[in-house]
Parts: sequence; C-alpha cells; structure tokens
Amino acid sequence: MIHDFAIIGAGMAGASIAAELAPHASVLLLEAEDAPGYHATGRSAAFWEESYGGPGVVPLTLASGAYLGEHGFLTPRGALYVGRAEDRAAMDRHVETFAGAGIAIHRISPTDLAAKVPHIRPDWSEALHQPACADIDVAGLHQHYLAAARRHGVTIACRARVSGLARQGGAWAITGAHGETWRAATVINASGAWADDVAHMAGVRPVGINPLRRTVAVLRVEPQAPADLPLVLDIKGGFYFKPDAGRLWLSPHDEIPSEPCDAAPEEWDVAVAIDRFQSVTDWRIAAVERRWAGLRSFAPDRLPVYGRDPDEGSFVWFAGQGGFGIQTAPAAARLAAQLVLGQGRDAMTAPIDPAAYTPARFHRVSAPQSA
Repeated sequence: MIHDFAIIGAGMAGASIAAELAPHASVLLLEAEDAPGYHATGRSAAFWEESYGGPGVVPLTLASGAYLGEHGFLTPRGALYVGRAEDRAAMDRHVETFAGAGIAIHRISPTDLAAKVPHIRPDWSEALHQPACADIDVAGLHQHYLAAARRHGVTIACRARVSGLARQGGAWAITGAHGETWRAATVINASGAWADDVAHMAGVRPVGINPLRRTVAVLRVEPQAPADLPLVLDIKGGFYFKPDAGRLWLSPHDEIPSEPCDAAPEEWDVAVAIDRFQSVTDWRIAAVERRWAGLRSFAPDRLPVYGRDPDEGSFVWFAGQGGFGIQTAPAAARLAAQLVLGQGRDAMTAPIDPAAYTPARFHRVSAPQSA
C-alpha cells in the first residue's frame, strides 16, 4: 500500500498533523520509541503564555488559545516576569515588543508582587503580569490528537525507527531499523531533534535544526507552594518556576547544545537552577524530588519550519518548534495540513502568515551583484 502521507515522529507535532490530515488522506504515523511522546512531548512543563517564543510565534499561540480552551486543556495560572531595579529597561522592552499584539501585559507594584509570590526577596521588586497565562494538559492534548487520528483511520506504528528513505517509482520507500518497509507519496518530517538527520537520510538539504537541552527539577519546599502561585519567569531568561501539587517545577531556562538523544539532566544544571531560585526567594528547599531534561529544537531564526521543501516537494517540514510546540499545536497542525493539502486557510489560521515559516527561507540565495 502507498499511503498519501508518512509522518516520522508521533510526538505532539506528528500526532497533531496526523489528526488534521486524516479526514482528507491516508496517513501512516511512524514512532521510533515504544510509545508516542517519549521525548520532548512527554517531558514538557508546558504552559500557554502568549509572549513565549517572541513576536513571530505570537500569531500561532493566539490562534491556538481558543481551541485549547474549548477542549478543556487549559487551567488558568497567570504569569509574572520578575526582575530587580536594574531590569526596568528590560521590562520596558518586553512591553514595547508586544505592544499591539493583543496581549494583556501590565506592571504591578512590589506590594502586589509580594502578595502573589510569597518568599520573594525584596530586591526583586519589578514585575509584569500576564493574566491570561494557563497550564496545558500536555498528556491530554497529545492523547486527544492520537485518538482523533485513530478514528479517521491513521495507522500508528511504534518501535518503527526509520533507517532509510529513498524515492522509488514516484513514491518514498521507507525502511525501518528492523527491516520493515513502507511506502508513501509524501514524507512529513515531524521528528523534533532528529529533523535534520531525517532530511540527510532523505537526501534533502537540512535547514539547521539545533537541539538544545532544557532541565527541570521538582522541589519540595517548606512551606508548600500555594496552588494559585503564578508562573514566575526571570525577565532576563535565567529561570522559571511554577507550582504542581504543593511542589515547585524549576528550570534554569538552560539551552545547552546537544546531539539528538535521550536527554538526561546534568547535576551542574540542577545546581545552577537551585542557586538562581535561592537568589530570588527565601523558600526553604526540603528536597529535590525529581529531575529530568528534554530537547527543544530550533531553526536558526528560532521560528518553526512548516511546508514542502523547495527542492523536494514530496518532503514536508514540520519541525523547529522549540519550547512552544505544545502551546501552538492546534494552529500549527491546522496550518501545515492546509499547506500540504493545498487548502485555503480557515478562521483559526487566517491571521497567520505562512510565509514566515516556510522552509524556503533557508534556501534563498541572493543574486550576484554586478560589477
């Protein structure tokens, strides 16, 4: 059988685009691990935060918000960007950067900050409040897309690591690591940290997807973290933390270059996170109960890559979604499916300019200047 589409990777990216394509085409979803979502999706401390990822990501985030809310995947949280007095200029730049983007951002007083974040040290007196921020039920969203894909006939194959890709007879011949073979008219590269490796395998020029390691530690603090604590982020990008069942999920907001792998936390990165946390609060850390790491994958301009490769139109990029791939999943998958199916945009995707995310932007060569 020749499928219309073979999607490589069944994390959030692969599952979501499979669900969007399935009503219109035959779809094969290939996952290297024992179960979908083992890597970045299963390790995400995801939140829906409107400015996260920068201005170029905002249209995808805002377009996804209604879908996430309507389907019950968001829990209100609120976010606070915090800093010291010397960080006021950075606060001003944050406000200016997102002015006119439809994001509610406002300053709050040191008194209000202390009320929202108990145990914050007095020198951390600057804060911006983004009230719309919400937690995302990552596992629920992922299973939602997998279930929708199955309902529409998607074939999902786990333990199906792809080891070969070649064009044969007008279709892709896909070889698995255990000798399996599949065929598809179009391959969709939703393989996250392995996206450039898959492109190499297919003989397609890579776009420069770089995996970066992000560390998270779960702290037991005394007293317990209140359930209504906002997501707290350093305006300079040095840390973030949020509550979960009385504990705190803490990250040093690290971005450590890595080969594609089963990422593991480094003790140094956990120690850096704790040091930064203790510089901003006087909470007592009773224990580090868990720690993990995941890979976030970025294109060189830190925007996602969606669409057909300009040199090989039967190879589709759906990659480079960094740390915002969960919060943008509904709009990203809808837009990418519309692009590969040749459909017009709908109410969700109409505000999004797909040209911002085309893989062709990495293959453009300036015309030689005349002498």
